[in-house]
Amino acid sequence: MRKRLPFLGVVVAFALLAAACGGGTGGTTTTAGEQTTTTKAQEPGTTAPPAEEKPEPGPLGAVEVAPGEDIQIRSLEAISGDVAFLGIPNDRATEIAIEDFGPIAGHAVTRGTPLDDLCSAEGGQAGAQQIVSDASVVGVIGTSCSGAAVAAAPLISEAGMVMISPSNTSPALTSDLKGNPGTDWHEGYYRTAHNDLFQGKAVALFVYEELGLKKAAAIHDGDPYTNGLATAFKDAFEELGGEVVAFTAVNKGDTDMVPVLTEVAAAGPEVIFFPIFMPEGGFIAQQVRGVSGLEEVTLIAADGLLADNFMELPESEGVYFSGPDLRFGDNKSATGVSADDFLAKYEEKYGEQPTAAFWAHSYDATVLLLTAIQD
Repeated sequence: MRKRLPFLGVVVAFALLAAACGGGTGGTTTTAGEQTTTTKAQEPGTTAPPAEEKPEPGPLGAVEVAPGEDIQIRSLEAISGDVAFLGIPNDRATEIAIEDFGPIAGHAVTRGTPLDDLCSAEGGQAGAQQIVSDASVVGVIGTSCSGAAVAAAPLISEAGMVMISPSNTSPALTSDLKGNPGTDWHEGYYRTAHNDLFQGKAVALFVYEELGLKKAAAIHDGDPYTNGLATAFKDAFEELGGEVVAFTAVNKGDTDMVPVLTEVAAAGPEVIFFPIFMPEGGFIAQQVRGVSGLEEVTLIAADGLLADNFMELPESEGVYFSGPDLRFGDNKSATGVSADDFLAKYEEKYGEQPTAAFWAHSYDATVLLLTAIQD
């Protein structure tokens, strides 16, 4: 039986620094953080009224959208490789949200050709460089992975664009629980995903209070997401009075997990928290029971392994998972679409259900950006 941890509810509130106006008959100016006005095109045989003064650009600058042109946003997600299970539904949710939201002030909205963040710093940087080279882009939905965002966010911010991530959860990208900026936060960066300081604490509380276990190990892979979440768990668990007897890492690309698991076994943990991705997470689950001392150890994974290719493994049985709460109930988006409506449209459009947990976060991120442009 696979098990889901009760996850702390998180309310994300923020203001986007983007706004837009205009009509189909006149020039349109999309600005950041300012109210805008529209001058109606002159009718034949009439005298044009005095031209209205063009609004001052907001803190992040301005993008002008001419009559007949599309409003340009971009999607930067992990759409290839081992983490495509996460990025593909994120990108598809953005596509559906654009369709559901419809035109803005007579302008169609396009996300262009989806870009690939490769779930890596290199992919994030390359994608961001391509985006910022196009002065017509207003904002970005992405990235899928925190490691990609660390490299992409500085470039997006410097170009005066907004980027909203549906699935970045590294605390360094936003703030600590007291609101102090993280080391990798940049102006114009937002997210609809939770901060892993909340998730780490939720896992720690579950292990210490619900399972009654006092000795834990944590395994990450050096990525900002996995390291950040493992550290958040460690700090919260120790604050509760638990002991983290091993805190170690595997390398991305490793297939033999026995050396690391043997190191962990020597410390005698009762539970192992391993918030990493496939395929490394699968190798840990497949090999852990063969290591002396870990035959009965409790395993807890995170949302990075809430994926079909991990769930299909027989060894996923009995593993606990932490991740976002997907009980949406009757809640509806500003577009009037419910979670059930979205999932039905997704399956009809793509022939399958979303393969990861952040599809709703991506839909909401897109609607937030489009609403800010519209307003």
